[in-house]
Amino acid sequence: MSDTQENQLDDKFYERADAHIALANGHINAQIHPGVASNSLMFAASRFNAWVAAAGFTNGEDMKKEKAEILEFFSTQYKLMLEENLDNYADNFDHYMGVSKEEVKS
Repeated sequence: MSDTQENQLDDKFYERADAHIALANGHINAQIHPGVASNSLMFAASRFNAWVAAAGFTNGEDMKKEKAEILEFFSTQYKLMLEENLDNYADNFDHYMGVSKEEVKS
């Protein structure tokens, strides 16, 4: 898969991402652990991305021939995004995780 214009960030990118996060957060409660909601969100993303990939082909056999490239593309994109977000959370841990100045020991 190529890094086409459809894969670039647009002015609604973060708005859509936040909407998906809000939906996942809405499924978290006393009975549903965040990891369970995360699993559902990852499955949904993989299912949607399989559909996006399939839309670029005229038949299943051609799609099967490109499976390794499709997996590489989506895996690389996910890894880059996860690395960026992990760094962001580490750099802003106290703010994001609600740690107050009084709780931080010197």
